[in-house]
Amino acid sequence: MTQPTEILEAQSSLDPALTVRWQARLAELVAAHGVGASLAVMHRGEVLFEAAAGWAHQGAGIEATTDTVFQIGSISKVWTATVAMALVDEGLLDLDAPVVDVLPELRLVDDAVAAQVTLRHLLTHSSGIDGDFFSDTGRGEDNLEKYVAQLAEVAVTHPLGATMSYCNAGFTLLGRILERVTGVQWDELMRQRLFQPLGLKQTGTLPEEALLHRAALGHIGTPPAPAPVWGLMRSAGPAGLIHSTPREVLAFAKLHLDGGLAPDGTRVLSQQSVEAMQEPQIEVPDNWFLATHWGLGWFLDQWDGAKVYGHDGGTIGQSAFLRILPEHDLAICLLTNGGDTFALYRAVFDEIAEEFAGVRMRPALEPSAEPLEFDPADYVGTYDRASTRLDITERDGGLVMTVTLSGIIATVAGGDPIEMPLRTFRPGVFLTKRPELDAWLTVVFYELPDGTRYIHHGARATPKVG
Repeated sequence: MTQPTEILEAQSSLDPALTVRWQARLAELVAAHGVGASLAVMHRGEVLFEAAAGWAHQGAGIEATTDTVFQIGSISKVWTATVAMALVDEGLLDLDAPVVDVLPELRLVDDAVAAQVTLRHLLTHSSGIDGDFFSDTGRGEDNLEKYVAQLAEVAVTHPLGATMSYCNAGFTLLGRILERVTGVQWDELMRQRLFQPLGLKQTGTLPEEALLHRAALGHIGTPPAPAPVWGLMRSAGPAGLIHSTPREVLAFAKLHLDGGLAPDGTRVLSQQSVEAMQEPQIEVPDNWFLATHWGLGWFLDQWDGAKVYGHDGGTIGQSAFLRILPEHDLAICLLTNGGDTFALYRAVFDEIAEEFAGVRMRPALEPSAEPLEFDPADYVGTYDRASTRLDITERDGGLVMTVTLSGIIATVAGGDPIEMPLRTFRPGVFLTKRPELDAWLTVVFYELPDGTRYIHHGARATPKVG
């Protein structure tokens, strides 16, 4: 079969030795940790190698290749944020003006939040809107408009700007704001503002677009099995519905490394906005696991003192990872579809960062060598937000966190409660493990100035309600 010219040209720039070596290494790691994966690495402006291994769809016997499209999940948020910042460049949006200036029909449970929430709050996950409210508002082009109308019934879980709590709902709201100021529906806006200027051929937002290519299916459970559905509802688009290949995700990364310029020199985003997106805006209360701060869309961290920015994504049985080390002109993208994808990510990125940048990732978290003393009564209780309830109970002098999912998330991922014993790590900070993952995850207990107690886990702030 004759390959398209653009694919042949892309492959001609790959380093043959690195490609062979990493194809073998990725196959080894996928066999140990995952179902399927696709990887690409860009260094000094060129994609050095691509590799793919395992299954795109285990049930159908379809193998993963470097042309397979995966869901990039919440990495989509940075694409939405990039278009938002381009509109700031054009004077159509203001980072610090109330969004009701452009979306006057916005209603929230808290009238003060509705009147004062800004674009900056949405981009930094600090609006307080309960972030995991998911609603299927249909396949029509008014799906975001219908979703935003439902936010009038969604709780506000913390005061405006008081803390960082990962907010899918805020990015769907952002998508609707973009529609309002441009007059262009979000999916089409992504094509016009990003996919086309970057020359992307396999990137899209809708399942019927993914079907034009070899598409990966998510796998869930232990052992992983094909997921019952391919993707989330259309209203989740601005928060997480883009699908792509690692090579094309790196084309997006290159836009940011190149100061907002497309490959043909077209300016998509100003240098000022590129830099602003990478500047710390708010501290992450749980700054041990994922990142120390959030910028405007990107999360921000350091590896061995080297600046790192990026984003992860998780949909139904698919996980995506993007990291950029600007001081080393290095970008890495890994797209996966089941298994212990976090262990796979750590193994791949640590080796690549050391080889091409001479730095190591943060060390894996481990419980304190000796259990720290604490009073269980300081932590026991119920913590609740949309889609998730966390019950902290005392058991044999220690703590157990029981996670109960609800709503659409429970329907897809399973509604049975999961018990997760907690181990001490730092004062007020514990570690735990999910059944399907080997890595320790952080559970941070903290209090806001108004006296409300929270758990920060999975990048979300969950308030104590009882």
